[in-house]
Amino acid sequence: MDTPLPSGIAERLCAVRDRINAAALAAGRDPAAVALVAVSKFHPLHSVEEALAADQSVFGENRVQEAAAKFPPLRATHPNLRLHLIGGLQTNKAREAVRIADMIESLDRPALVDAIARAADAEGRLPDLLVEVNTGDEPQKFGVPKEQADAFIRLCQQRFGPSLRGLMCIPPAGQNPVPHFQLLRNMAQTHGLPVLSMGMSADFEQAIAQGATLVRVGSAIFGPRPALA
Repeated sequence: MDTPLPSGIAERLCAVRDRINAAALAAGRDPAAVALVAVSKFHPLHSVEEALAADQSVFGENRVQEAAAKFPPLRATHPNLRLHLIGGLQTNKAREAVRIADMIESLDRPALVDAIARAADAEGRLPDLLVEVNTGDEPQKFGVPKEQADAFIRLCQQRFGPSLRGLMCIPPAGQNPVPHFQLLRNMAQTHGLPVLSMGMSADFEQAIAQGATLVRVGSAIFGPRPALA
């Protein structure tokens, strides 16, 4: 099979990094405090390899099976690679998620807490964890509802201790994301959590201004989602 031609991923990565740095500096923050998660869901292995060649090390995937097919073979040659699972996670996928992920960003219900705890015992490892908060209380979305979030965060801290690192959100489409980012930041501060995963291709600069420590950027790096996804 012919080697795919370069797709411009390296150039787009450079542009996104420049925008992250500029947004952090404009907010009076250290750019090093904001990490880029390159969201490679639905994109082929060669796109991930192109990003790795451009010194990107942190990737986000929605589906456990897709992530399991792409990333374990890359770890031998890329020891700094970190895989974040950012999509809603089914309890029956918890053990494989615990096996392959460095961070699971979508903890949102007690049944999943139990499944991850059992999987961690079985696998002898526990990834870093984030609670996903449904800041818009949208019924079609994953994430713990706002009114349940504080109690759920305390439950996760009791169960997982320092492995519960922070919070994640996806603001409602078509709304000003800033109030949602502010809500998540205030919630993280209340619970003493250092990691805020918020902001995507369309709004990551606003998220950085509100304290994001992880921004999840897909289309601005990898281009449009493949047609068969």
